[in-house]
Amino acid sequence: MSLSKPTNIMYNLIGAYLQRLYISPLRTKAITSCIIAALGNVVSQKLSGAKRLNEDSILAYALFGLLFGGPVPHYFYTYVRLFVQNPLGILLIERLIYTPCFQALALYLLAIFEGKSHPVACAHMQRLYLPTLMANLKYLTLFHFINIKFVPPMLRVLMANLVGFIWVIYLTNKRANKKASKEK
Repeated sequence: MSLSKPTNIMYNLIGAYLQRLYISPLRTKAITSCIIAALGNVVSQKLSGAKRLNEDSILAYALFGLLFGGPVPHYFYTYVRLFVQNPLGILLIERLIYTPCFQALALYLLAIFEGKSHPVACAHMQRLYLPTLMANLKYLTLFHFINIKFVPPMLRVLMANLVGFIWVIYLTNKRANKKASKEK
């Protein structure tokens, strides 16, 4: 009986999430994105060996998730279906139009939310945009296709955020490994 309690807790959490998603999808996706983005940032900082957490960075990711990371994909996935039904067509629009625009927005706004000035945010975005976009297109296209083809529409933003969480951790580990190998 005691072994079933963690399972019951998980079922209750999933049930509550789905209920909130049904009642208030935009708010639920925004809050979920906020939490996942902040946690991803914390985990990535810890994995990179940060002695002290950069609270400005955590807040920037949380704000971006709340204001843009949940709502923008929600509206994108809601309205793209009105124009294109084929999953491959949706993937092409998502990868070739939406992703480049959203990536630029994310890099710029994260820098702004961290307190950087407009010129610094623009320089930061220009420096990171192309390598980040190319890596995103190279490594995440299959995940996005699976998300579009097999995940129910109301869960797509959550799935994209979970993949994004793992992506942040992956990139942090790659950067930490590269930095460590240069120091040797």
